[in-house]
Amino acid sequence: MNVIDRWLTRFWVNQRANVAMLLKRSATAMACYRELIALNPRDEIARSTLGNLLMESGDAAGAAAQFEELVAIAPNNAEAWFNLGYIYEQGERLEDAERCFRRAIELKPSLDRAWYGLGLVLIRGGRLREAIAALKKNTELQPFSPYGFYQLAMTHHHLGESGDAWRIYEHLKTFEPRYAATLKRDMENTPPRGEAAPQSPPRQETEKREAHASAQ
Repeated sequence: MNVIDRWLTRFWVNQRANVAMLLKRSATAMACYRELIALNPRDEIARSTLGNLLMESGDAAGAAAQFEELVAIAPNNAEAWFNLGYIYEQGERLEDAERCFRRAIELKPSLDRAWYGLGLVLIRGGRLREAIAALKKNTELQPFSPYGFYQLAMTHHHLGESGDAWRIYEHLKTFEPRYAATLKRDMENTPPRGEAAPQSPPRQETEKREAHASAQ
């Protein structure tokens, strides 16, 4: 296949992929993106989109494989590192997730989702002081998302720092009263645990969708 034929083939496959995405035909879209990758293994957009589609379909291993390849060919792609960290976090590969989130932050310090993911991983590892620092950065970058404030308050609560925890509750109540009510209930029903690692709840489905969609 000469250069012009290859370009034309990629152009039409990409058009088919775009239509499939608009029509929410994931299987067709994935087939198109696999074809694009076969034509150009260094196609970052095709790999990233295929990885996201695979994750949405429940194929975490397939998604991880795409993003592992993507960070190998594009090591300065912060979003790719975040996505890979997110997949590892969901699969309980916490050390790998931490490495990916830290790399994403190194490349793009304003990537609020990476700070949040790092905070969750540190909580689950019992490194609560480090988690507080990461979550504070997340809330600075994303001041109207309730998830970082919730985790930050609960981490202060677990450390017995009730004043800090309840101040965050009062702030959260000003823009997310329903989420603040959940935080209040959880703090009242959960005793402080000191430096011991708390049972960090898994990401809620709405939170998963927000984190995943924003990375596409």
